[in-house]
Amino acid sequence: MKKTLVFDLGGVLINWDPRHLYRKLIDDEDGIDIFLAEICNSEWNVKQDAGRPLAEATAERVALFPEKKSLIEAFYDRWEEMLGGEITETVEILRELKTRGEPLYALTNWSGETFPIALQRYDFLQWFEGTLVSGDEKMAKPDPAIFHLLLNRYGLQAQDCLFIDDSKINIEAAIKIGFDTHHFTSANQLRQYLTQGNLL
Repeated sequence: MKKTLVFDLGGVLINWDPRHLYRKLIDDEDGIDIFLAEICNSEWNVKQDAGRPLAEATAERVALFPEKKSLIEAFYDRWEEMLGGEITETVEILRELKTRGEPLYALTNWSGETFPIALQRYDFLQWFEGTLVSGDEKMAKPDPAIFHLLLNRYGLQAQDCLFIDDSKINIEAAIKIGFDTHHFTSANQLRQYLTQGNLL
């Protein structure tokens, strides 16, 4: 019986990092770290991944930090510059899995407003039999509801799926639902794991 593989995208297949943009806008790494930790931080960004409109999110931050207005507005005005390209080694694994005929799905925390940019840029996003984008569904990992939505929408069983994600919190949530999981740290480790499981 084939294993259904469910891939996270950012950090696994796509090199998305706000630092790609903010290195052009802030002179020192410490300043970038402070801005991304205290102003446009991950807790703020995940609300957009869960469906909050980008304009609303930007206005909320500008109201709180008016002295950083231009930097805050750049987060989504120049969001495409945060895309550092595909993670080539993982995309090659995905290609091999597709060639073998393994069922492939994607479950990603991503704003529904910015995901179309990625769809246009990366051809391999067309290889999935189904893709669940958190921003479109108004819920985000690690919320168990988005895992159940994936299973229900595509008629999958958790025990038949291998979920691959670079976030330990998301992996822990998937384990509780019954997924087999692989906590992604590198393409080489993923290849070894899949080879040992006779999936490559």
